[in-house]
Formats: sequence, structure tokens, C-alpha cells
Amino acid sequence: MSQFPPRKDLNINPFDYSPKEQGFSFPAEWIKHEATWLSWPHKEASWPGKIDKIYKPYSEFIKIVAEGEKVRINVKDEEMQAFAVSELTKVGADLTQVEFYFNETNDAWCRDHGPAFLLKGNEKAVVDWGYNAWGGKYPPFDLDDVVPTKIANHFNLPLFAPDLVMEGGSVEFNGAGTILTTTACLLNENRNPHLNKAEIERYLLEYYGQDQVLWLGDGIVGDDTDGHIDDITRFVNEDTVLTVVESNPLDENYLLLQENLEALKAMKLKDGRALKIVELPMPSPVIYEDTRLPASYANFYIANSAVVVPVFDDVNDQKALDIIQSCFPDRKVVGVNSVDLIWGLGSFHCLSQQEPAV
Repeated sequence: MSQFPPRKDLNINPFDYSPKEQGFSFPAEWIKHEATWLSWPHKEASWPGKIDKIYKPYSEFIKIVAEGEKVRINVKDEEMQAFAVSELTKVGADLTQVEFYFNETNDAWCRDHGPAFLLKGNEKAVVDWGYNAWGGKYPPFDLDDVVPTKIANHFNLPLFAPDLVMEGGSVEFNGAGTILTTTACLLNENRNPHLNKAEIERYLLEYYGQDQVLWLGDGIVGDDTDGHIDDITRFVNEDTVLTVVESNPLDENYLLLQENLEALKAMKLKDGRALKIVELPMPSPVIYEDTRLPASYANFYIANSAVVVPVFDDVNDQKALDIIQSCFPDRKVVGVNSVDLIWGLGSFHCLSQQEPAV
């Protein structure tokens, strides 16, 4: 297995052996997957007082994804694996589609600490970005930070390890060279204070193998990641985005989502085309223990045979499902109740990371 470059080796230009230089790129989420990666939830502090309630919707999510691909789950040990099997059995998941790997984690948010899989023809590689639990908010995070390297080692895949803090939920891809992200997250001083916008953009382009970065502003209220893109705007094909809008002018999300909508309308893809924009409603505010939670239908996950959407016992649930279904006519769109999961401040997309097929 090769690693380019060794992290923090200041004698090597980080772009001399970048994935882009070698022909690798990060594919769109809707291309065929070999598997979906997860890290089994176990940190009670992420769902204080509620962690026992999340296993049913989490297992239902796995059951749906496993209908069309392998599900690979990081667990601490055989005890955690046995508990996971018990929970998955309760919902009737196909356990022949589930694989367990003894990669201990600090937390469950595999979108952010899991491996970023790149493709070049029939070759696969992994990027292990630096990880600091969203700006050092939730230590410790040392176990999460090394998960991608462990997976690359296990499968003997080339490994790229740039000296940059990055989370998978902060970037969105159209599969044709464009990254969509937010300034609120990637330019936050708690991530990479030594780099400016242009420098961060170069890392994104070189290590994801892309050609263009488009920047939105803020994320939704209650998002402790400082504004991840996967709660607000998602590509559904090469030139179309779903973006959430708030209909109530008095809601604290209203203005920031209007600003993002206007920014999307002004954007151009690298070939000069404007984005096609499909508006997605927001659910009514989800509040628990006086805390506004980052409930959003945009945090859906695109699996091989389904799109799994968080729903919130809300009047807009079905409307959101119908809109998302119109964007994915070749997949079934399934809503899974996320009222308890969202207490952890994330949902199905935050919890998962796709591994493309070759």
C-alpha cells in the first residue's frame, strides 16, 4: 500500500502526488456502490437520554440499504457486533449483506470520519483527511481520525493523507468535476486557520480530483458542524440541486436559506450552464429540551436501490418525499422517522459513507 504524502511531511509538496495528478476522482453518490460504511452508534453523550431509541430507525435504515448493496459496519469488538446483530434481527435486516470490521470509533458520524473513496477506471483509493470533531467540539476523536487509514490498510488500497481537516458532510459532488460547499464550515478558524480560501480550494480540487468549487454561505440553525452542505443543498444529477427553503418569514432559517437560494441561482457550472434548482420544504422546527435541532429533509442518503430520507412526523414529510422521488425515478424513496436520531444533531447522510463499485 502506498501513501501520498506522509501527513505533515513538510519536505514534500502535497500536490506533487495528489489524486488528481494521478487520475483519481471522487464520484457522485448516485453511481453504483459496492457498499455503504457505517460506525455503530455507542456514544451516549451524542444522544443524551435517548440513545436506546435510535437503534430501531438506525437498523431500519440499514435494512433498506442492504436490499441493494453490502453494509460494512465499524464496531469495537464482538460484544458490540452481537448487539448490532440483535438490533438488525429485530427489524428483519438481511444479515448476509452486513459485514463487521473491528475498527473502534469515538462516535457514529461516518460521513465525516470515514474513508473518502476515489476511483480511476477500475482502481480504487482512499483519502484520509484530518479530523478534529468539527473544530474540536467533542473530544476525544483520535480513534475516528484513523478509521480511513485502517480501512485502506485492510483492503490494501492506495492512501492519500493530506494535512487538512475536512469532513465528508461539508462537500457535495455532481460527478462531473464540481464541488459544492459552504464558507461557514470550511473557512471556519476551528478547522484550518493556517490556510486561506484559495489554499483550501486547491486541496479540495487536488485531493477529490475535481475542477471547480462553488461556495454557499451558512448552514441551518442547530447544526453543530458550522454549516455542513448536506443539510441544505444536494446534487441529484450533474446539473440539478435540491435545496431547502423555509416558507415562514419569521423562522430563523428563512433569511439564510433565501440567501443560499439566490446564490445558487447565480452559480454556473464549469461549462457555463446554470444550475437547475428544485426547492425542498423544511419541516416545522424540531425542538427537544429547549434546543432547536437541525432537522432537514436534505440529509437523505442515496443507496443503490433506494433513497432514504429522514422524516419528522411533520405535515411536510410527504411533500418532501414526493419531491425527492421526482428527482430519483429509478429508485424507491423511503422515509424513516428521524425524530430521535436528530437529537444527535445529524441523520442518515451524516451517519453513512458510500464505497463505489469498480
